[in-house]
Amino acid sequence: MRRPRHGNTHLNIVLLLYLVGFFDPSLVSSITVSTPAELHASKGDTVTMSCTFSSTSRPTSKMTVDWSYRPQSGGPPQTFFHFSSRSFPPNDGQFAGRIRWQGSPARGEASISLINATLNDNGTFTCSVRNPPDVHGSPTSHTVLTVTPKAPSIRFSDVAVLLAFILLPSAIITLILIGRMLCPKKQRSQSKAYRSPIEVTEGEEYGIHPPGDKVRSASCCDLYFMDSEDEDEYYNIKKRPPMDEGYAESQC
Repeated sequence: MRRPRHGNTHLNIVLLLYLVGFFDPSLVSSITVSTPAELHASKGDTVTMSCTFSSTSRPTSKMTVDWSYRPQSGGPPQTFFHFSSRSFPPNDGQFAGRIRWQGSPARGEASISLINATLNDNGTFTCSVRNPPDVHGSPTSHTVLTVTPKAPSIRFSDVAVLLAFILLPSAIITLILIGRMLCPKKQRSQSKAYRSPIEVTEGEEYGIHPPGDKVRSASCCDLYFMDSEDEDEYYNIKKRPPMDEGYAESQC
């Protein structure tokens, strides 16, 4: 009677487990890392680079997080941030003093913040998470960051300057024009401003004025513009005694 070969049975079980783990790692241990495919920011902004992970094993002190950067111009990726029980931000290089840890391993967070983004930060950022014994799955994820110049903004001081130097003078000129239109200045024609003593109206040739009219005394200017004959006639009339109330005596 043959005895069963226990050695061969144990070997077959090990081989079976190995094949299962090789062809279907999710049945053993796996980790999945996720990041947004693209991020857009303006120059000077603070950019939050989100990175989340899910693991079949609970995060322990052996869990590590690494962030690397590859410039838009190309080249090999360079690791600039490391986390292992605590954060290790970069002390030199392009991102020195501009990286802040925002992660929480217990909640599956491995995010960081990039402070004061510049145009030189354009490129691909990679988040890598390791949580032994999870060694399979998708431990890395990539994010393409695009930083653009910030659009110019109008400040309150700029608006005040525009109002003071452009709109205010325009408003004053408009008010002046409206005032001139509503209150026109009376302009007298030359014929009304001065009338020759030769030109007389009806009734004035006899020294008689229509009733109700106010008699205007001859001024020095009127006498100055008189002809010599008119001046003699004027003085002769002045010497005559007044015949009625219609005569007016000039005072010069």
